Amino acid sequence: MKIDFAKYPKIELHLHLDCSLSFDVVQQIDPRISHETYRESFVAPPKCNDLADYLSRAIKGFELMQTEEELRLVTLDLFQQLKADNVIYAEIRFAPLLHLQNGLTPEQVVQIVNNAATEGMEKTGVEAGIILCTLRHFDENQSMETVQLVEQFRGTNIVGFDIAADEAGFPIDQHLKAFAYAKEKGLSVTAHAGEAKGADSVWETLQHFHPKRIGHGVRSVEDSKLMEHLKSANIHLEVCPTSNVQTNVVDSMENHPADQIYRSGVSMSVNTDARTISDTTLAKEYEILQNQFDWGKAHFLRCNLEAINHAFISEERKAVLREKILAAYH
Repeated sequence: MKIDFAKYPKIELHLHLDCSLSFDVVQQIDPRISHETYRESFVAPPKCNDLADYLSRAIKGFELMQTEEELRLVTLDLFQQLKADNVIYAEIRFAPLLHLQNGLTPEQVVQIVNNAATEGMEKTGVEAGIILCTLRHFDENQSMETVQLVEQFRGTNIVGFDIAADEAGFPIDQHLKAFAYAKEKGLSVTAHAGEAKGADSVWETLQHFHPKRIGHGVRSVEDSKLMEHLKSANIHLEVCPTSNVQTNVVDSMENHPADQIYRSGVSMSVNTDARTISDTTLAKEYEILQNQFDWGKAHFLRCNLEAINHAFISEERKAVLREKILAAYH
């Protein structure tokens, strides 16, 4: 039976701000960009060569996010998209150090997005947290600067620390100090792994970065010992189906490991990753999994509850979200 997922409340944990600019907001910021150019430059084809090819589309996004007003508009725009998709709680991530081209300081960038998130929540009723990302190609100082911003803004909408970008192209060495700092300060941590590289990358990330969640992590299925470890350690995988097919992590949706991960009992959620680059919504991702693997309401209920369990928010806020999800899915 077909389910209209647009009507159901949803939780999203893996969502990049600079990869989710609607055409409306792009037009507001730069009216010269036509719809055709937007589709060409901001939206990736159904198949990219690899993750690096896919990520080249993100450059267009952060180029338009260099002033206070641009950052505010893009953040508010994403809240409108989330509301339209019936997302009731989202964790939105971005790398503050990519937004300094027009003279803003990293602190100003974080403050602007933090304030815009508060405004977005008030206007839409969508709840959200912000995760600050370091990037694989950043040096040790840049990683430290980013994690210290997470600590500095603790108690605001800033809820966690992440490492993103091209996992295959850059080792972890430059980031060990930043993740040690996060652990020492008790900051919530997620980390991209098991996407452009296989299960070894997930092991390495778990061992050195100590995250409670893994961004993507889908290639964990290549190692049964790793899958057992993820399950016993209650490590959550933020799974992004369309994105994984686009970046050639998996060749086709029918071979996507989402169903295998779900059946293994490893904690997972369903996410969009990059709403614009992947030209998707959470409702679309749910439909894809329903059509491909015959997933029903019970599957999505469990994924949403797992997302709430692993969200970087207080137990009180989790309880409220849980009630909303349970009421809708039952």
